[in-house]
Amino acid sequence: MFPIRDHNPSTRRPYVTMALIALNLLMFVLTQGWSDQFNALWAQLALYPVAVTHGEMLWGLVSHMFLHAGFLHIGGNLLFLWIFGDNLEDQMGHLGFLLFYLACGLAAAFAQIIPDPNSGVPMVGASGAIAGVMGAYLLLFPRAKVDVLVIIIIIIKIFTIPAWVMLAFWFALQVFGGFSTLGAEEGVAYWAHAGGFVAGIVLALPLFLRRGGPGFWQRTHGHPPHPAIDYPQSRIPTVRR
Repeated sequence: MFPIRDHNPSTRRPYVTMALIALNLLMFVLTQGWSDQFNALWAQLALYPVAVTHGEMLWGLVSHMFLHAGFLHIGGNLLFLWIFGDNLEDQMGHLGFLLFYLACGLAAAFAQIIPDPNSGVPMVGASGAIAGVMGAYLLLFPRAKVDVLVIIIIIIKIFTIPAWVMLAFWFALQVFGGFSTLGAEEGVAYWAHAGGFVAGIVLALPLFLRRGGPGFWQRTHGHPPHPAIDYPQSRIPTVRR
């Protein structure tokens, strides 16, 4: 289940979201193994739990958010950030959203470090911070419409579902992965994802309460506070059997 877009683009240009995407792309290009120096840069900026627990290479707590391990890794992360980040930036403001994003990334890093503080496996990726964005989106806009691409073997179809369905399903997968051995086998930081998601909900709670708490949901019906967009249906005609 892959989200491809929501029906609630922001009312103002999301400069911070766009800048984060550009910075992640730049770092991805710079660390693609063009030379030994670029390989060393990736290794130096990754997050190593065992180093952090001994007070070393602490910059990795932030720098790891801008490194990725492959095209699918960065492509999926930036797609999620583009879909869910603009509405939050709209509500939080540019600076507030940037601070929120970095705080979620830090919370995600510690959620991964605490279960295995002596791990020497490098951790990279923006997914912990982006999970925080998704958690806040769930709190503020649970009924926003999201188009998801569902692939079941050879069946490919796009469905429009409420955001809470897609986000709750994604969070459940992270918790399941964290309690299983999937993370160790696949190299996926499931606890970072889950921790970032919870941190996003907690950090967005003051904003939610300032907007009126449950009253905000009643006014907006669980959607961002501006009209949604209904995308046109495909113009390809149906061909009967």
